[in-house]
Amino acid sequence: MEAAEQISIEEFARVDLRVGIICAAEAHPKADRLLVLQVDIGEPTPRQLVAGIRAAYDPRFLVGRQIVVVANLKPAVLRGVESQGMLLAASDDDGLAVLAPGRRFAPGTKVK
Repeated sequence: MEAAEQISIEEFARVDLRVGIICAAEAHPKADRLLVLQVDIGEPTPRQLVAGIRAAYDPRFLVGRQIVVVANLKPAVLRGVESQGMLLAASDDDGLAVLAPGRRFAPGTKVK
């Protein structure tokens, strides 16, 4: 595996990682690889995230799961649906897994 370009600690500090709890999940209406998630990250209303995890996760079993969210990513429109952040996941030849904290945290807890 090729090493990624190194960044400074100041650049990394700009990334706002938060613990989120999935409140709702459904298939994206126009994309077979995407799910549309409503995620509580400690704000007055949940954030909508569009994630390419549909092949690995049944949306019915995601509600209540904790995830790690990049909270300060600029919104993007994916196949006509706005995504207001990004969840973190890892993948290899055996599949994909959404990253989660090792224990329960309050929504919006900062990940350092």
